[in-house]
Amino acid sequence: MKVLLLKDPKDKDSGPDPYVKELGSYSLEATLIPVLSFEFVSLDSLFEKLSHPECYGGLVFTSPRALEAIKICLKEKSKKEAWSKSLKQMWSIKPTYVVGKATASLVEEIGLIPQGEKSGNAEKLAEYICSREKPNSSALLFPCGALKREVLPTVLREKGIPLEGLTVYQTTQHPDLQEALSSYFSQQGIPASVVFFSPSGVKFCLQHIQKLSGDLINQVKVAAIGPTTAQALEAAGVPVSCTAGSPTPQELAAGIHRALHPQNC
Repeated sequence: MKVLLLKDPKDKDSGPDPYVKELGSYSLEATLIPVLSFEFVSLDSLFEKLSHPECYGGLVFTSPRALEAIKICLKEKSKKEAWSKSLKQMWSIKPTYVVGKATASLVEEIGLIPQGEKSGNAEKLAEYICSREKPNSSALLFPCGALKREVLPTVLREKGIPLEGLTVYQTTQHPDLQEALSSYFSQQGIPASVVFFSPSGVKFCLQHIQKLSGDLINQVKVAAIGPTTAQALEAAGVPVSCTAGSPTPQELAAGIHRALHPQNC
């Protein structure tokens, strides 16, 4: 049975994509199609803020892309030296709050220690932060995307915990998306399941997939990586067969297996 994953492949250097590998363990043949392109912005402003850890109470990351923005900054020799000599140490004594394992591992790559990675989504991370931060303390620095949801900022604001957001990337549709989807459906047919990994993915892909599937769309089990993506699908009138319990390959693969084989559960 075929599964279409609407996400970027993992870096080729780090071996096979973990979602493809995990689905393979259930004898499911997964294919990745990149949906999004990212343009990084305000990188000078980002490093200027990172250069003043004394002004902040900690860091918040809800997306791997925000860490990629920092890694781009650190490719510049002078900035990399400043980070290694003093900034990394100064930030390491402050909390770095994250959602998910992918973001946590990128935090570790720049030499910091992630907290809250098991929270799984912005709502739960906000609760975790509120349980550890005092109202009216120093602001938490929040590098984020232009399409960020307001859940986390709203919860922290209601609790009096200052958060300073900075947009460091913008999300657009991948230039090859329509062609890649058409090619997949013409060569491999209609998949047993389609997995959406973000509300942006729903926005950019859903209509194409409905059109390419035609009358058979109702036979496709639609899966979501988390509750936010599931809400976007439901808002578009699409029944969600499976939402991963946490945003991991293991949880997603097990959920899709259950959705495709309900008689075995």
